[in-house]
Amino acid sequence: MDNDEASARRLAQVLRQAGMEVKAVTNPERLLEAMVQFHPELILMNLIMSGYSGTDLARVIRMHGEWVSLPIVYLSAERDMDKQLSAMSSGGDDFLTKPISDRHLVAAVSVRAARMRQLSELMTKDSLTGLLTHSRIKEQIALEYARAKRSHKPLCVAMLDIDHFKVVNDTYGHAIGDQVIKALAHLLKQRLRKTDSIGRYGGEEFVVVLPDCDQESALTLLEDIRTRFKEIRFSAEGREFSVTLSAGAVFASDYQDASAMIVAADEAMYAAKNKGRDRICLEECPDDKQEGKQINIRT
Repeated sequence: MDNDEASARRLAQVLRQAGMEVKAVTNPERLLEAMVQFHPELILMNLIMSGYSGTDLARVIRMHGEWVSLPIVYLSAERDMDKQLSAMSSGGDDFLTKPISDRHLVAAVSVRAARMRQLSELMTKDSLTGLLTHSRIKEQIALEYARAKRSHKPLCVAMLDIDHFKVVNDTYGHAIGDQVIKALAHLLKQRLRKTDSIGRYGGEEFVVVLPDCDQESALTLLEDIRTRFKEIRFSAEGREFSVTLSAGAVFASDYQDASAMIVAADEAMYAAKNKGRDRICLEECPDDKQEGKQINIRT
């Protein structure tokens, strides 16, 4: 972020030549808009700009929850240590002093961006499965819901839960239970598209988010996952066993917000459990809840 266009272009060129994706912003009033579109891993910002203060912009950025931990590095000719420390106490994370060599700039930005990437991975990925965490998958559902409403395209959210998982843990131990969880996570990663999202919602419960996926396609996919999962053979204590899953699916067109979709998908999943497990239950519409109208799929 630098409203000196020549300086911004020069810095962007140096970083791009080092293999980085760079968005040069020269209008401070467009900074937040650019951040939403670009999803930066680091902000490199001039401390003093014509009509604007880098520290004020940093405070504005920090007001947004999703950017609280985003590294902000000031780049300035300011050499007064007290002023540098004051700037960093106002939302910045580091201070690079001009003039700076291209090599030093690239190294400094690379290290800080890599650290942010690692931290983000730890915060957003489940340690056992590598899937999105509970909070992160809920955020993704909200994003995809908003996108589906804007584009008028279908969106499916499905909850999947491993049947009788407590029995697996009690009979074979938690280490085997972890193997079962990882097997389902691996299957989901194999079967879903890059545009889909998968999260571990908690324990043995998973969420899949299927953008631009109509009812027929979604249910065909979920049925294939259900069938393939029950065909996996697990071994423990000299015995082989298999496990089934139950799933509930809902579609964005039937709901007023993402939170309602999540609740309905969970209810549909429990309806599948109550109807005998090892099946998929589709909640047709919120208005039909009192009548118990579901579509059950089981082969």
